[in-house]
Amino acid sequence: MTSLSQKATTLLELHKPGNPVVLPTVWDAWSANLAVSAGFTALTVGSHPVSDSIGKPDNEGITFDELLARISQITSAVDVPLSVDIEAGYGEDPKRLIDGLISAGAVGLNIEDTVHSEGGRLREAQEHADFVGALRTASDATDVHVVINARTDLFVKQVGDESDRVDRAIARMKLAADAGADSLYPVGFHNDADYKRLVEELPLPVNAIANPADGDLKHFAELGVGRISFGPLFQGALAGEAAKLLGRWK
Repeated sequence: MTSLSQKATTLLELHKPGNPVVLPTVWDAWSANLAVSAGFTALTVGSHPVSDSIGKPDNEGITFDELLARISQITSAVDVPLSVDIEAGYGEDPKRLIDGLISAGAVGLNIEDTVHSEGGRLREAQEHADFVGALRTASDATDVHVVINARTDLFVKQVGDESDRVDRAIARMKLAADAGADSLYPVGFHNDADYKRLVEELPLPVNAIANPADGDLKHFAELGVGRISFGPLFQGALAGEAAKLLGRWK
């Protein structure tokens, strides 16, 4: 079995702008095995799919301990680098988050700037960067360089005027980069011009969300992104196919 430190290094090295790593978004041991059997060598766990898988709502409808239980099941089933969406942190201390993830066998995380426990407010830019910095400090105290994917919800929450939203996202994510992030996630579906601005002006690999049913890997590569994940769309696509199969038997 590869050590967690080696897995973390591998995950980080897979982030290549223009040759993006595709991290299928999984939620349990079955979906993780499905993705690994299809040839993928690293995975991410999405908060929405994993919450759905245990009958609870997204937006921190589960506890960090419930998430860790699921992560442990996944890492026991597949021996590949695993990143985990930890939403806004579940109200936990950064050290507890890092230690918990490592203990469960994960080597990466998504951290978003929506604070679900406080009415869904958006963290201020420096506040979010400070949280990223605290996660990096906690990771640096271990022998595992946990890969931090700093996410902003400016686009999906449509915060502020659209005219300068890309500018504000870039400024916000540059602070997260300075604080110790490894990749940056302006979550949402963007036009090519905005993607090119994000890729050209941000100092770290950019994570794009893609729909596995109709997205195009080559196009994302040409845009220069460094990482692709599916959010809840992979699970949703499988659910749609299941509904068709089951519908034949009504």
